[in-house]
Amino acid sequence: MRIGELARRTGVSRRSLRYYEQHGLLHARRGGNDWRDYDEPAVERVRAIAELLASGLTLDGVKELVPCLDDHDRERCADPDLPKRTYRARLADVETRLAALQDTRDRLKGKLSAIR
Repeated sequence: MRIGELARRTGVSRRSLRYYEQHGLLHARRGGNDWRDYDEPAVERVRAIAELLASGLTLDGVKELVPCLDDHDRERCADPDLPKRTYRARLADVETRLAALQDTRDRLKGKLSAIR
């Protein structure tokens, strides 16, 4: 499938797809006209990449995880527990930031209460 169809099916922009390819997260065959041609598993890979990035993982973090997420790439996954550890570490970071935001919220509420 061409890049426009992959973008339509995944909800990811063409620009992002090119970015993923530039950074080795996504691969396309090139035809004689030099157009990108993606295979069907690219749809799920792109969705997984977009979800990981939306979850706050860095591009490097996603690069490490991609072989562990693709069924056809499992043999390239050096550490099958890597996704679980990565998600736990990311969750701990989010919870730390959430606690800091809640503290900030409480301080602001206190300041507003003092003004009334």
